[in-house]
Parts: sequence; C-alpha cells; structure tokens
Amino acid sequence: MNENKKLARTAGLLYLFVIIFGIFAELFARSKLIVAGDLAATTTNITSNMTLFRIGFVSDLLMIISFLLLPLAFYLLLNKVNKNVALLMVIFVLVSVPIMFVNMIFYYALSLNAPIYFFELYTVGVMIATMFHGLWLLPLGYLVYKSGYFPKIFGVFLMIACFGFLIESFVFFFSGPEIITYPGMIFEIIGEFGFCAWLLIKGAKISK
Repeated sequence: MNENKKLARTAGLLYLFVIIFGIFAELFARSKLIVAGDLAATTTNITSNMTLFRIGFVSDLLMIISFLLLPLAFYLLLNKVNKNVALLMVIFVLVSVPIMFVNMIFYYALSLNAPIYFFELYTVGVMIATMFHGLWLLPLGYLVYKSGYFPKIFGVFLMIACFGFLIESFVFFFSGPEIITYPGMIFEIIGEFGFCAWLLIKGAKISK
C-alpha cells in the first residue's frame, strides 16, 4: 500500500477513536450525570452511578490519548504541503491536551464532593479545550484543501467548523454559561465525521 494511504488510514483510525470515545463519554456518561449549574444534583448523580462515571472517565482519557496521536499522523502525511502550517496544527493540539488532562482532574473531583469552584473550573476547562479544538481544525483544513490528497470540500468544512468552535467558546466567556448551539455544528459533522470516513475507506490519493 502507498505510504500516503497507510498514513491516511492510521489518521482515520485515530480520528475514529476520538469520535467514538468522545461521543460515548459525552452522550452516554456525562449527559446523564452533569446537571448544568447544579453541583448538588451532579454530585448525587455521580455517587449513585459510579460505574457509569468511571467508564465515561476512562473513555475520556482514551479519547484524549487518541487526540494526542492524531496530529502526529497528519503531520507525517501533510508536512510536505506546508511544514510550518503542519507544525502549527501539532502545536495547537499539544497545548490543548495538557489542558484536557488537567480538566479531567477537576471532573474526577466531582465524585469526591469537591467544592463548587471545581465544578466551575471543569466547565471553563471544557470551553478552553473547545477553543483549541477549533484552532487545530484551521491549519488541518488548510492542509487538506491544499494537499490534493482529498476532496477539497473537507478542507473547507474543517476550516469553517474552526470558527464555529471559536464562536461557541467566546460566547461562553463573554456571556456566561448559557447553553448555546454553535453555528459550526453542521460543518463539524460533515467535515470531521465525513473526513474520518473518507480516511478509513479511501485513504489518500497517491502522489504523482
């Protein structure tokens, strides 16, 4: 198999892990445990569903580890397109991952009857991580668009999704913890989920 296809499918597999572990942790664990703005209810939910909490916690850790490795696979694949932009993509993730790991400490503390500010710190940490998740999509989308290895539409949608995540983060920081639907959702779904499927099924075009 061509080296580009191998790297693309490796990236696709890591992307799939990020999606699966992330969705499980968010939709099947946290959504059943976290009550926005209510620490007491959240603590009660966690202490009465510790198995679900721990499974979700481990799923989050596996997602973060996969996310750490993902840009390295993309760097090997796309650094020939623009090395500086590929390096920027990696830097955004390398900054994001420690924040996510530290935030998991605040999340775990919720199972130990932590003070309310741990709950608030966890929420802020989520939104900072959301900002960096957006930032890394901009150089990734640019590289995908310019590479010629993939349909350009994926690059466009990834770059647009970047600004959706940034808007979500800044609305939170300017307006407080209101629940919002960020405008990049459709672009994220098509960009990230569609791109992941393409990587796994098609890989990357062979360079001439």
